[in-house]
Amino acid sequence: MKLHELKNVKGAVHRKKRVGCGEGGGHGKTSGRGGKGQTARSGSSIRPGFEGGQMPLYRKLPHRGFNQYNFRTELPVVNVGDLASLDASITEVTAEVLAAQGLIRAGETSVKILGDGELSRALKVTAVKFSESAKAKIEKAGGQAITA
Repeated sequence: MKLHELKNVKGAVHRKKRVGCGEGGGHGKTSGRGGKGQTARSGSSIRPGFEGGQMPLYRKLPHRGFNQYNFRTELPVVNVGDLASLDASITEVTAEVLAAQGLIRAGETSVKILGDGELSRALKVTAVKFSESAKAKIEKAGGQAITA
């Protein structure tokens, strides 16, 4: 098949809707825009929350409190079971090692270790955070959990 032989799938191409071409077409007179006014004009858009000049609800209600949602730091997580699947030659685990092994994205400098899975060999794990169960499992296997 060559480029000039390509055709659209049946039903892929629609005819342009012709508005304002008589009442018989179904989109005559006001062309589907309702009556007169701002929204009938071209280029009109009213921002969300605008109430026609009336004091909007979001300004009437008091704004109280604060949260840290926009300032949170989301750490990539790795489970203890994933550490068990690393090469046997690896004894020290850092974020760089995990990135090289494909467990976290390349360029990530911090990681949190969670406790899902089992660990059977001693590893020296350096991470920003550990869950309590992860720390316990690493130390039970004879390794070290070092908070960086």
